[in-house]
Amino acid sequence: MTNEESLVTCPPFKSHRRKNCSWLRHGVLSWFGCWVFLICLLLSTTGYSRNLTSRPAVVNIGALFTFESSIGRVAKIAIQEAVKDVNANSSILRGTKLNVDMRNSNCSGFLGMVEALRFMETDIVAIIGPQSSVVARIVSHVANQLQVPLLSFAATDPSLNSLQFPFFVQTTQSDLHQMAAISDVVDYYGWKQVTAIYIDDDYGRNGMSALGDKLAERRCRISYKVGVPPDSGVNSTDILDMLIKVASMESRVIVLHVNPDVGFEVFSVANRLQMMGNGWVWIATDWLSSVLDSASPLQSETMDSIQGVLFFRQHTPDSNRKRAFYSRWRKLTGGSSGLNSYGLYAYDSVWLIAHAIDAFFNQGGIISFSNDSRLRSVKDSGLHLEAMGIFDDGKLLLNNILQSDLVGLTGRIKFDTDRSLILPAYDVNNVFGTGFKRIGYWSNYSGLTVVPPEMLYTKPPNRSSANQELYKVIWPGDTLFTPRGWAFANNGKQLRIGVPLRVSFREFVSQARGTDTFKGFCIDVFTSAITLLPYPVQYQFIPFGDGKTNPSYTELVYQITTGFFDAVVGDVAIVTNRTKILDFTQPYVASGLVVVAPFRKSNSGAWTFLGPFSARLWIVTGCFFFVVGVVVWILEHRINDEFRGPPKRQIITVIWFSLSTLFSTHRENTMSTLARFVLLIWLFVVLIINSNYTASLTSILTVHQLSSHIKGIESLKESDEPVGYQVGSFAEYYLSEEVGISKSRLVALGSPEEYAKALQLGPGKGGVAAIVDERPYVELFLAGQCTFRIVGREFTKSGWGFAFPRDSPLAVDMSTAILALSENGDLQRIHDKWLMQSTCSSDTSELEADKLYLRSFWGLFLLCGLACFISLVIYVLQIIRLFYAAPAESASPGQCASRPGCIRRLLTLMDQKEEPTKNASKRRKLERSLSGKDQDGESLRNPKRKETERTIGATST
Repeated sequence: MTNEESLVTCPPFKSHRRKNCSWLRHGVLSWFGCWVFLICLLLSTTGYSRNLTSRPAVVNIGALFTFESSIGRVAKIAIQEAVKDVNANSSILRGTKLNVDMRNSNCSGFLGMVEALRFMETDIVAIIGPQSSVVARIVSHVANQLQVPLLSFAATDPSLNSLQFPFFVQTTQSDLHQMAAISDVVDYYGWKQVTAIYIDDDYGRNGMSALGDKLAERRCRISYKVGVPPDSGVNSTDILDMLIKVASMESRVIVLHVNPDVGFEVFSVANRLQMMGNGWVWIATDWLSSVLDSASPLQSETMDSIQGVLFFRQHTPDSNRKRAFYSRWRKLTGGSSGLNSYGLYAYDSVWLIAHAIDAFFNQGGIISFSNDSRLRSVKDSGLHLEAMGIFDDGKLLLNNILQSDLVGLTGRIKFDTDRSLILPAYDVNNVFGTGFKRIGYWSNYSGLTVVPPEMLYTKPPNRSSANQELYKVIWPGDTLFTPRGWAFANNGKQLRIGVPLRVSFREFVSQARGTDTFKGFCIDVFTSAITLLPYPVQYQFIPFGDGKTNPSYTELVYQITTGFFDAVVGDVAIVTNRTKILDFTQPYVASGLVVVAPFRKSNSGAWTFLGPFSARLWIVTGCFFFVVGVVVWILEHRINDEFRGPPKRQIITVIWFSLSTLFSTHRENTMSTLARFVLLIWLFVVLIINSNYTASLTSILTVHQLSSHIKGIESLKESDEPVGYQVGSFAEYYLSEEVGISKSRLVALGSPEEYAKALQLGPGKGGVAAIVDERPYVELFLAGQCTFRIVGREFTKSGWGFAFPRDSPLAVDMSTAILALSENGDLQRIHDKWLMQSTCSSDTSELEADKLYLRSFWGLFLLCGLACFISLVIYVLQIIRLFYAAPAESASPGQCASRPGCIRRLLTLMDQKEEPTKNASKRRKLERSLSGKDQDGESLRNPKRKETERTIGATST
């Protein structure tokens, strides 16, 4: 800037604003100044105005909140002190003073909008507030249009961070994180459903929406919610009616998300209704902490009405600056008002704006405003909207705010990509006596802990359930015992429990004739388990079915989802499609589908000894006996006289030797190392086969064998014979949809008598080949029918349990009771009472055992085959070596007269008797003892003999 420009500075202009300058009216305008004034006036009339100084003397910001609220009273002082501290700090804004203009919105969306519009008539570059989420939503539309950043220290509505409001910045924690903290507490104590009381405006509704989402992530839910009118017209009578309805609900965990006035009135009425006693859980959001921190101590009557309440407060790390500010606060207020967390966030919001403005000036930003052309049409309407200007560099200032990274009284101030403060955390507090105590912390980094979150940020995050921890809580009613969180609805109704009206297998469930009472194994288990619950349960059994055929169990359990039944007790199988819509207790009977078929006893016959092996195994074993005999003969033929002789003798020797190895009675000695190796492997194979044959034959001859052409579910699937199932059972669906058996083959049977008749008739006479049913029914059926047996294995694994609606806490408690019955032996005694009625002899007969197949021994045969092959290869290589070495001393070395001649010579060599190594050695010693002359003379007389000796000597080596 030149000296001339610095002498005369045109004040910032807006269209139709500051049309006259004071120095013009006093006649001190120079000719040069007039030209400057005319240029500035020209720029202003065209809709543009620029401040020619990069750092003005004063920067104006606004503050909009409710002065007389618990948050507003604290925020007003905090903002004033923050402005003083900023202006006293020479390292920030350097020569520019920060000025704040405070306006009272009085908790009114209309007044908040009016005050926001009045702000826009002045050179306001940013607004702190509003305090209310409802007002913030309205004012955000104005801020978006005029590009003025809006920084709220108390509006916690989660939806305000949406892209709809780009100029709105939450400088406090969003309720999204607070609802996550509440959900973690609910899950920590094992509660599954809550009742929500909320203020029925944007703040309350959006908070409840976030709570519902976070609870759903933990398989919990809001079972009932009720809104309170946001205006001040709500009275005690309305709240009384509301709480009476809440008390009639099942859930005893209540989340209170309202403003302080309504909240304390709710607690007062609840106390009169005895809803603040044993069994109740009250969780208040951070509205309660703002009152207790700033207005404590409260009146004794008010404190008595909130005993045992859990509430949350934004966590602010402890620091020297924070302690110093608390000390300063007490001096400022004289102890008349406490400092809550919202006051700390308001203080930090001022510093955040100051740092952002400082960065804005460092980047060359200029505070200037321009007209909004869309407002020209309402110029003459009397509303004076044309006085509002758009902050030209508002986006630059907004970006500086979002990119800030500083440490304030509330800790580190930095925003993530969602424009939310990083590292959100809350204190979890418990009201007790005349005050409250902190029982732990919550953070989205580590969940619930008793260690301050800032001490865990340097460690890896651990959200495991074992790592979640809170200190002991004193609950409503002055008890340390954690409430179970629910009770039966206090509406004078008993639990409607559906019971199948069976016509068969009545040992499980049956209705006493002429009465409304039921009996049976399932009923006894239920009544025994329900007596173990730590609270009384009123219920009544409602029969389901026509009494002529077994009802459909799928339709029975579906009645729970419609609300017709509160539970179902009976022989209900726990299967996948049912668990998708219901909750089941711990199974009290193991179950699964099995196949029942008729059988016959297998008697021993003349050919029983062939039974242990399959035909293929017999053939392969016999072939290997012959192959091993031939291989040993080949390896022993040249050196062992016992394997030489006429062809007939040699064939008999091979057969005898191979078969005698079965009993290890072979008389022939093996001299070749290769033959001994093959024989060793073969004897090991024979030992294994012989042992298995003996064991299997012994079983066949000593144990009664039961045979059936049905071997299990696979043989039923491959056949085309009819298959029976019980009426109403899920077996029909499983066989048709999962196994793939055509429905035309399925035959519905309704009683054990029909089971027996259909199996006896068989598929050829209108009966069935087998029946598929659950094991408990089959065991009871076979207890009186001794001509049928279970074939194959159980091909499904399930159990029977009692059905309840989804997320029913009674299902959990009943599961615990069933486990107790199992541990103390009562469950087995009930089983023996109803189901131990067998009249068949308790023999150990089993269905025909499977034969021994080749697949069980192929490894042994492969080992033996490899031994034979390797030995033959080595032997052939030795023969080939001899074959080429023998003619080396002849007249034509390495040559054969013809190919047939070579083959004959090779076969002759293989058949030729080889003298044992020991005899050949003795002979060579004898020959060396002869005189040289005799040896030479003999050679001259018989040259052919000398050649033969050389050949024998070469072979011996």
